[in-house]
Amino acid sequence: MRLLLCLADHAGEVVSIDDLLDHVWTGVSVTPDSVYQAVASLRRLLGDDPRRPAYIATAPRLGYKLVAAVSPCVNLGSAPMQHPLLESLPPSAPVLQRHGVNFRHVIAAMLLILLGLVTGILLVRSKSIHPAAVPAVSPQQQKSIAVLPFLDLTEGMKEEEFADGMTEELIDRLSKISDLRVPPPTSSFFYKGKQVPVSEIAKALGVAYVLDGSVRKSGSRLRVAARLVRADNGFVIWTEAYDRPSGDILMVQDDIAGQVTKALTGLRPIQNSSEAPISR
Repeated sequence: MRLLLCLADHAGEVVSIDDLLDHVWTGVSVTPDSVYQAVASLRRLLGDDPRRPAYIATAPRLGYKLVAAVSPCVNLGSAPMQHPLLESLPPSAPVLQRHGVNFRHVIAAMLLILLGLVTGILLVRSKSIHPAAVPAVSPQQQKSIAVLPFLDLTEGMKEEEFADGMTEELIDRLSKISDLRVPPPTSSFFYKGKQVPVSEIAKALGVAYVLDGSVRKSGSRLRVAARLVRADNGFVIWTEAYDRPSGDILMVQDDIAGQVTKALTGLRPIQNSSEAPISR
C-alpha cells in the first residue's frame, strides 16, 4: 500500500528505484529486489499486465510510473473532475480517484474494514474447524507432487518464458521418478497468476506435496528459488536457492531441474508423508 501511495503521489512521473526505497522502505536496509517483488505483487493484485500496463509501467533502467490517472472529484456521487492525464487516456483506462477528503484517509478506512472482515473470517474458521478434522493423506497420494508455475520476480518481469520453462522442465524431470505421480503442465498452469491456497490446489490435483518457486535476476546472474510444501499442514519441508550465470538459459534450466530433482528424491517425506517435516 505504501508503494501504491508513493506512485499515486507522483502519478504520470517516473519514480526511480532509489526514491522508492527511500520513501517506501524508510529506515529499512533492503535491496532493489524488494521493489521488484512489491511491484510484481501489486500488479497481480490489480490484475495488471506488465506488457500492456494499465496501472504501473516499467521505465527500463529508470524506475516505475503510475499510468492510471489520479484525479480529484467533488464528492462520492459526482463525476470526476477533468484532468490532463485523464484526457490523454482511452475511456476504458482505469482511474484512481481522490474522493473529497484525504486519499490516504480513505485507503486507511478501507484497510481497517478489510482487516476486520479477515479477522472475523479467521475466528469463525478457527472455531468451526478442528485440526483433527483435516483429512489424512491417502497412501496413493503419499508419492505425488504438483509443480506450480514459478513466479517471475525480475525487474520488468522479463524472464517469464524462463520461469515457465523452468516449471515444465521440473515437471518432466519429476515425472520420470519411479512411483512418483506428477500432474501434467496443463493442470499446473491452470493456476498461474491465481491466488488459490496451496491446500485447495493440492486437493484439486490430488497430490500430497506442492513445489513452487521464483526467478530473480541480478546483472548477468539468475537466482532460482524452490520450496516444497506439505499440503495437509502447509509446512515448508524443504527450500533451496540456485545461482547461475544467465548465458545459456536451456543449460541453466536443465542444471537446476536436475539439482532440485536430486534433492527431492533424497527427502523422506516424498516417500512417506507420515514422517515428521524436514527443514533445510
